[in-house]
Amino acid sequence: MRRNPLRECLTAGKPTVGTHILSAWPTLVELIGHSKQYDYVEFTAEYAPFTMHDLDNLGRAFELMDMAGMIKIEQTQYTHQAMRAIGAGFQSVLFADIRSVEDARLAVDAVRAETTMAKGARGRGRLGVGMRRDVGTVRQGGTPAYVDALNEVVIAIMVEKQSCVEDLEAILSVPGIDMVQFGASDFSMSIGKTGQYGHPDVLAAETKTIQTALKMGLHPRVELRDPSQAGKYLAMGVKHFCIGWDVRILADWWDTKGAEMRDLLRAKPKKATAKAASTARRGKGKPQGGKGNGAARGNYA
Repeated sequence: MRRNPLRECLTAGKPTVGTHILSAWPTLVELIGHSKQYDYVEFTAEYAPFTMHDLDNLGRAFELMDMAGMIKIEQTQYTHQAMRAIGAGFQSVLFADIRSVEDARLAVDAVRAETTMAKGARGRGRLGVGMRRDVGTVRQGGTPAYVDALNEVVIAIMVEKQSCVEDLEAILSVPGIDMVQFGASDFSMSIGKTGQYGHPDVLAAETKTIQTALKMGLHPRVELRDPSQAGKYLAMGVKHFCIGWDVRILADWWDTKGAEMRDLLRAKPKKATAKAASTARRGKGKPQGGKGNGAARGNYA
């Protein structure tokens, strides 16, 4: 079974940096891996189209780059998508829309094996033996190593609903949860203040989530558009961040660079000076400083 780099970082108390992709193109994972700056890549499947073949190909890319893969899934797909993603090679699952203790238990059970070998000997897990990539298809399925690997899968949950914040300690007490992330967008909407991310109630809920997670020995994670936003979270003791989204990076570039190009096209061209025009006329004809076109050789750019 493959080592779980994200689990190793959490166990060693090391900080982690991840990034998001909504595209299922595995080459993006390779480019991220070549940077050698990231511990894992989150495939934000909750918002993206994909097939089972895409999950397998992303799993191969994670292995190639020796990185962990995280998948974010919506509530109605907990068991199915967690099972298929882990089988494809993902080693962490981020569960959205947690509202209650029972939701948290369902999330944990969607990742663990149905066996008394599971952590805590609860035996509530829902995963059985499969012939998938994580076990070499037919090589290690149904072995103790398979159960151990499921126990090592990193489980993260989104705290983004009002009921979740209200019952936070009980929810975070569910055995098996590793990482906790506050979701300002959903939370602001759930309390009737859609889009008001700076509202005191939203900020208070975020602070409560981070402080409660730290108090209970869990790992709060923060999503950032840019590292310049990390300061206040570092001061609070947060050391796990997931920065940037492929679609946001592209949208920002297209917005700014397209506007720059349009500005250049709208600007009136400057008139050439008389001296420049004379120089340009003299330059016509044979190239200077060599026979034929020899002086121009190599100017392919």
